[in-house]
Amino acid sequence: MKSLFSIKSFRILGLAALLLGGQSCKDVLDEKVIASIGNDYINTPKGFEDAVRASYAALRSFYATQQGLTMTEFGTDLYATGSDGSYKGFHFYDTQLNSFVDILQGVWEELYRGINTCNAVIDRAPTATGISDALKKQRVAEVKFLRAHYYFILVQQWGGVDLRLTETLGPTKKTSRATEADIYKAILADLESALPDLENKAKSSDYGRATKAAAEHLLAKVYLTKATSSAKATDDYAKAATYAQNVIANYGFKLLPDFASVFAQGAGEINDEVVFSVQYTSDPLTNAASPPLASSGGNTGGNNLHLFFGMQYDTQAGMTRDIFYGRPFRRLRPTTYALETVFADRVNDSRYKKSFRDTWLSNNPGTYSTAFDKSKATVTFKSGDTAIFIPGYEMPLAERAKKPYQVLVPSAYSETLFLPLSKFFDPLRPDRTYEPGSRDYLAFRLAETYLILAEAQLKQGKTAEATTAINVVRRRAAWPGKEAAMEITAANMTMDFLMEERGRELMGEQMRWMDLKRWGNLVERVKKYNPQGAVNVKETHNLRPIPQTQIDRTEKGADGSPGFAQNPGY
Repeated sequence: MKSLFSIKSFRILGLAALLLGGQSCKDVLDEKVIASIGNDYINTPKGFEDAVRASYAALRSFYATQQGLTMTEFGTDLYATGSDGSYKGFHFYDTQLNSFVDILQGVWEELYRGINTCNAVIDRAPTATGISDALKKQRVAEVKFLRAHYYFILVQQWGGVDLRLTETLGPTKKTSRATEADIYKAILADLESALPDLENKAKSSDYGRATKAAAEHLLAKVYLTKATSSAKATDDYAKAATYAQNVIANYGFKLLPDFASVFAQGAGEINDEVVFSVQYTSDPLTNAASPPLASSGGNTGGNNLHLFFGMQYDTQAGMTRDIFYGRPFRRLRPTTYALETVFADRVNDSRYKKSFRDTWLSNNPGTYSTAFDKSKATVTFKSGDTAIFIPGYEMPLAERAKKPYQVLVPSAYSETLFLPLSKFFDPLRPDRTYEPGSRDYLAFRLAETYLILAEAQLKQGKTAEATTAINVVRRRAAWPGKEAAMEITAANMTMDFLMEERGRELMGEQMRWMDLKRWGNLVERVKKYNPQGAVNVKETHNLRPIPQTQIDRTEKGADGSPGFAQNPGY
């Protein structure tokens, strides 16, 4: 099994009894003891290690899941809706995006469940027995990294939230909203205090655990994000650059020669570019979804990203659904801006060809009437013949007529037929309907570290240095022999260019909504590049609505006002 570090869904009563807003059950009195493990189990060597492993589990509530994807890629400049699926309010910014949306509740609760497990490990570490001081320090540092990571997701999505840095031992109605500054202070304190005790290497000897390199990458990203928040400080960009440079220089990471190989499934997921990954396996028990998300349909377990980018190839001439081409849920299709502007250069830049699937080979031979390609009336296929090709430009009708397959041109793109992102497909699933994928999710990779560095340097006015950093990423993305053509000069190094470069390199990797929010242009770019959201999007949408369950379960003020305030506009 590729992932050496097994994260288990671990629950004991002392860890599962979260603050009221983090309860998975609707009624606080409906407390279910789901394990017979005693409250002191965490003080034993095995219990302590199990609790640390459990602290990682909440990563799988956000990364490589429908809910995490919905909260990060929907409603941006790069993606529009496909024909199927729920949660389209995140695209349209309409009344469907409200405080009752189940995936918002599910992610909120799972992140706080993870935070409380981290708190339990940190609080109880001094009394844990049978563990060396050095190992105990390393494990506490790991959970500080995780606690910071969870709060970073929360503050980006919701702003100031409830800040709890000690274990909550039982249900409570007393919660309050901290300021963004308080949240960032806690995040940075956790990460910076964790650095000395994390493994000082690129990859943990127990692969999947947090390392010093992962913490420095996260610190770089936190400072970059903080720099445009209400908590900003004058040295945020300088600190972001320093931590990014540390990751690049000190651990032996390197970009893989081929962009496509970064996403090779199986053993390829453990490679020299990966700084930190969220672990998934083919074991359905290990990958099981947690109750609030499973009940909402938000996560069926495993890495689900293979489901959401596919087009409806399986009803087209010569094709039927199979494992290789995937189960197409048709949730996301690239915007015109993404395809025609961000990925406009296909002569020098390999990332268009290596990010999207443009060819399908027939797995259902026979003669068929054509559907979307009006250049011919019928097509006939043998097994393995090309059945569908997407050239990426408006191929003339006469040229299409000469092709023995259907050609999908941009004018025929629709919510069912479009260019699908291919980097997350999972042909190792056991059958064609199986949803839980086994890929690790590459949360931090070196290419993004270079892009963080370039942005931080550009914001400091260090345009030449930013150009050098971004050119490292661009040279790797070049077709062989096109490296020099891919390099830009300082005159080209602008924020607009950097925004597009992040789009090319990180398309679909659960970052874009947070990027637009950080840049302060979410509303502007949705209005300009995403017609579906343009009508309704407004500054309110730089934050998500607080889940109604959190508000309802919080003790009201003396004057009857909500004890946990909703974000403005919801």
